[in-house]
Amino acid sequence: MSTRPQRDYRPGKLLCLVLALLAGLSGLSACAFPGIPATSAQLPVVPAATQATPLPPIRLPQDEAPHQDLTEWWYYTGHLQARASDGSLRRYGFELVFFQVLRSDLPPVYAAHFAISDISRGQFHFVQQRVLQLEPTSAGATSQGGFQLQVGPWRLQGRNGQDQLAAVMPDYALQLQLQALKPVVLHNGNGLITYGLAGFSYYYSRTRLAASGLLIDHGQRLTVTGLAWMDHQWGNFLTLAGSGWDWFSLQLNDNSELMLYLIRDASKQVISTYVSFIDAAGQDHLLPASALHVQTLATWLSPATHARYPSGWQITIRDARFSARLILQPELKDQELVTYQSTGNAYWEGAVSIAGQSDGHPVNGEGYVELTGYAPA
Repeated sequence: MSTRPQRDYRPGKLLCLVLALLAGLSGLSACAFPGIPATSAQLPVVPAATQATPLPPIRLPQDEAPHQDLTEWWYYTGHLQARASDGSLRRYGFELVFFQVLRSDLPPVYAAHFAISDISRGQFHFVQQRVLQLEPTSAGATSQGGFQLQVGPWRLQGRNGQDQLAAVMPDYALQLQLQALKPVVLHNGNGLITYGLAGFSYYYSRTRLAASGLLIDHGQRLTVTGLAWMDHQWGNFLTLAGSGWDWFSLQLNDNSELMLYLIRDASKQVISTYVSFIDAAGQDHLLPASALHVQTLATWLSPATHARYPSGWQITIRDARFSARLILQPELKDQELVTYQSTGNAYWEGAVSIAGQSDGHPVNGEGYVELTGYAPA
């Protein structure tokens, strides 16, 4: 069961005009990535002299704050549990994400999504917000580095892996404190991913965050604990119309993690594969794309968008440094966010359970999967 606004899911004319102006493009299609206006156009070719200048490395905590780039997001997902007053164990998944979109000299647009997977009830709920910042603000960075962001009543704040989150929706409110249990992971070794003419992206993750705090569930105050994952990505990049990705963040009970993604082009062919294994000591191992095989076990048809999403996966990784065979099952079939009013797209992002083997030993765990590019424009 999902809680969905009783309204037309098509993007309104005002939103389309705002996004088109911000993108500086005449033909704007649905977003391939949550929050990112997709286009069939390409970024201008960078002059050769400029290409010779290397991009600066990531600096933390300074680079936790917003940047003056086309696209940026701060992404939190996680699993929580609490003991209710009747003694029963309540289980939840959550997603809280802030997007910043900058185009030309126009004011920045901020969008945000908040979702609760109420696993014990078998229900999924989400809400969305969008803010056009017309006045200058000092929000974004703190004097000691780190970041503080607010979209409507929702807030994100953090520095060096000590983060605070707060968000509210009908029947639920969440306040969390997060503490990083491992060093930050700079993806691709240095935190920089290049997309050719599509631009570049800085990208780092905190793959194991201890979570504690308060969840109000239908008026009942619950003390929650659990694990969370945080992604921060920014850069001057755009996505191509019709493209999408399958993204997996997996936390295993042997204190290791996996981040995997498959990027598809407009013809639905996989054009990029990323395989990262973070061992128990926190060291990141970048594995070759050939080591990964993903098999879809079932599909789910959305009653809201009529998109057909993968639903259940067998993940097989074979490499001299790491091998695994994992079965992922959605905690709820319907974990689709229909967010046309805020970011112009719909996508599936949900909590999954994990069971299988890692380096020959039985493991289980929890994770999140994001599926984009499946819903119609």
